[in-house]
Amino acid sequence: MSHTYRRPFNPDGVQACFISFRCYGTWLHGDARGSVDRAGHNVWGTPLMPADPRRCARERKALRQSLILLDEGARTLVDQAIRQVCSHRHWILHALNVQDDHVHLVVTASEEPELVMNSLKSWATRRLRQEGRIPSGSRVWSRHGSTRWLWTQEQVGAACAYVIEGQPWPPEMGWNPE
Repeated sequence: MSHTYRRPFNPDGVQACFISFRCYGTWLHGDARGSVDRAGHNVWGTPLMPADPRRCARERKALRQSLILLDEGARTLVDQAIRQVCSHRHWILHALNVQDDHVHLVVTASEEPELVMNSLKSWATRRLRQEGRIPSGSRVWSRHGSTRWLWTQEQVGAACAYVIEGQPWPPEMGWNPE
């Protein structure tokens, strides 16, 4: 039997990671808030994709199902699932906020941020399906999300204040999570 060893994620200096992911269909390319796509608006420090009402309408028409919004019961289930996964995997959950159309969290983990995000999305989806909140086969989350390393305790504190208290995002952080 072979074993796969994966080196723990721990780049020098990383304190935590800010993770954000949206519910399916709630923020489409071309939206007035801006967005990131795979075709050129995804390079650090470059502008977001500008508003494009026609593209947004095309994206909405191309949805395979209705958009997903989480009611209070579903938000509670997602919150519980995320907390349980973090506890089980010994990840430090600094802050968590589950809204009707997105999730924000700050976490310190021994895995790459994308793996953390995918694991949390999977377990939250599983919990929603187990409790009959989401039909089997329905997509709950948008593809991918946002993962940002937080290098200093000041960045961790600012991200936690943003997640928990809705404090404005400090411009000196260099990006806006919304």
